[in-house]
Amino acid sequence: IGFGSTYDLHKPGGLLFVNAPFPILDEDRSPTPALSIGERHCRTPFVAKSLVNVSGMSFGAISKPAVQALTRGAREAGCWVDTGEGGLSPYHLEGGCDLIMQIGTAKYGVRDADGQLSRARLRELAAIDSVRAFEVKLSQGAKPGKGGVLLAAKVTAEIAGIRGIPVGVDSISPNRHPEIANMDQLLDRVMEIRDLTGKPVGVKTAIGGWEFMYALADAIGRRGLEAAPDFLVVDGGEGGSGAAPQALADHMALSITEALPRVADALIEAGLRERVRLIASGKLVTSARVAWALACGADFVNTARGFMFALGCVQALRCHTNTCPTGVTTHRTDLQRGLVVEEKYLRVAQYCVNLNRE
Repeated sequence: IGFGSTYDLHKPGGLLFVNAPFPILDEDRSPTPALSIGERHCRTPFVAKSLVNVSGMSFGAISKPAVQALTRGAREAGCWVDTGEGGLSPYHLEGGCDLIMQIGTAKYGVRDADGQLSRARLRELAAIDSVRAFEVKLSQGAKPGKGGVLLAAKVTAEIAGIRGIPVGVDSISPNRHPEIANMDQLLDRVMEIRDLTGKPVGVKTAIGGWEFMYALADAIGRRGLEAAPDFLVVDGGEGGSGAAPQALADHMALSITEALPRVADALIEAGLRERVRLIASGKLVTSARVAWALACGADFVNTARGFMFALGCVQALRCHTNTCPTGVTTHRTDLQRGLVVEEKYLRVAQYCVNLNRE
């Protein structure tokens, strides 16, 4: 930029970093080391190379070309893509990037005919090399206490087939996993999936205070480190969504600035900091916000909003209507023409590379 910063350095809560009087020379800097997830606790640990990764956005909530551009760009940049709770689509696999398979409360993509978790389907997914880990979603910052929503206008035949639901009917997930009503049942599920797949298994949740972390630490303390999730994704209350009730979006869950330090401190206090990788998400779009999260204890940062901007999102606020003018969240082919995969995947990759470098 020219002339000077327009950032208000004097506002309460302003983000500033302490400068070093004698910084390391550029030529002496070491590259950021890769971090292993699940090492010594699963048969196939995942070595993650990028500090910044693509947060969960389901195929259904976002479009086919959006998924294609994200996965191709992620492969170029060396980051992972979280599938979101809508299941694994062919377009996730086209890009050849690392994938985190999210298991939502409706178990889309991993359910049997009765809607229960399918062990056979989990084995099939685990056999795919690019599926590096599994993530049990308890909640998300945009709507804690309510399941995912995909309105009928966006439930096409293809999406219905992937999810195992009727065409043209609202896709509404339960507000929690029916079989997970306490911490021990959560850890039972984590261990079951890890034993079955041999890959790391984590948990995604919004945080409402200290209680969740105290209960998690207590349960792991009773059961041992093998019972712990391999990673924990903390989603701030400011996180976005394709569709959420405004009351929940505005007033539920701690912001990431409140939640992340609590979770990091609780893991340290319980002696779990080295066992559980910590991932932060929630409007962490700029390099300064990412650096703040890393300084507060996060190992990685997930962002959806930042990558949507890279795809061309103009914040038209029509995500839930199937009329997104830039093609990011619509399944109308006439509107998808605005999202050219061959162009946008390069922007996705460059955004990720720039964030890591800065």
